[in-house]
Amino acid sequence: MTKIIQTDKAPVAVGPYSQAIKVGNLVFVSGQIPMKPENGELQLGHIVTQTKQVLENLTAILEAAGSSLTQTVKVTIYLTDMDNFATVNGIYAQYFPSDPPARVCVEVSRLPKNVSVEMEAVAWCEEDME
Repeated sequence: MTKIIQTDKAPVAVGPYSQAIKVGNLVFVSGQIPMKPENGELQLGHIVTQTKQVLENLTAILEAAGSSLTQTVKVTIYLTDMDNFATVNGIYAQYFPSDPPARVCVEVSRLPKNVSVEMEAVAWCEEDME
């Protein structure tokens, strides 16, 4: 049994997918781009600004699912320029200051809406679905 996770504290999906799906004690968060939840505008510009917005979106969705960044077990990061790796890594470390989750980071040729970074995550929850 699955539960769709939806919160207005994160951007609405820009396609036919859910912000996240909760299955048992696991939450699977769809890829998040640097979009502001309050107006759907892209947070473009420097990679620092984009990365922070992506991580704030992930945080909001995980909280809506009853989870958190500290309960995250896997993150996938997509970058359009691996030269941004060190900068993204530094910001990422601020959001995961101890016991960080497993992670992969890959360079891709292009991301939705021509953003520079996208992240998806898998986390666990204390409570199983009812």
